[in-house]
Amino acid sequence: MMKQIVPVISGKGGVGKSTVAVNLALALVQQGAKVALIDADFYGPSIPTLLGGGEVKPDHEGKLIPAAQHGLKYVSLGFFLSNPDDAVIWRGPMFNKALHQLFEDVSWGEVDYCIIDMPPGTGDAQISLFQMVQLSGAVVVTTPQEVAMADVRKAISMLQKMNIDVLGVVENMSGFQAPDGTIHDIFGSGGGEALAKRYGVPLLAKIPLDPAVREGGDSGKPAVLEGNSAAREQFQQLALSFVEILDTKLASQQSGPAIINE
Repeated sequence: MMKQIVPVISGKGGVGKSTVAVNLALALVQQGAKVALIDADFYGPSIPTLLGGGEVKPDHEGKLIPAAQHGLKYVSLGFFLSNPDDAVIWRGPMFNKALHQLFEDVSWGEVDYCIIDMPPGTGDAQISLFQMVQLSGAVVVTTPQEVAMADVRKAISMLQKMNIDVLGVVENMSGFQAPDGTIHDIFGSGGGEALAKRYGVPLLAKIPLDPAVREGGDSGKPAVLEGNSAAREQFQQLALSFVEILDTKLASQQSGPAIINE
């Protein structure tokens, strides 16, 4: 069963949503949690690359055993493509069926936190998820510049209309620190903080532009796992804030946590 289900969403592509989802999930594992990661970005599944591959196998009951790396269980449509460069051209009903299978046809076992890497936008994928499972909230990823925040505002508006709590905002690509210590705000500054303030939600983390993040994603060893980079510290702080917010939210509710039974 899954106790807490939280999608990581963005208004537009290219803001590092999948990288945030992977590093958040692994940081939660580092805290001792049982974590599942579902790659629901069917049109651009990148989780296998970010985690160094993996495969799913059938169990004796006909369900799928998820891939596992670094203590994290995960599944992706990328595992089922005969050619990783094949385009997935689906209408809404096909997406809905595939997403349902990733929940119901995978032997997840006990899960404290299920992180879902969603495709960008406000379309069929998001509606399918919102109607399928009870969510504990959503984490929104943006970069500092206005073109990204404009789309994120639309995503937050969608969440509000669907009565999904915004747990907080993550500002990715927040700035680059040169070897001499100078900070270069390549994509601008203050956008994530302004967005969080506008909607009355926390700014969960400011992830810098760090070569360790890119290198870790390409090598299948995410930045949160090794080294002492500024990005690693921010991802760990993100996980701490994430858990604290969800614990506080649960404590204030009369009903129990969202649960999916296998």
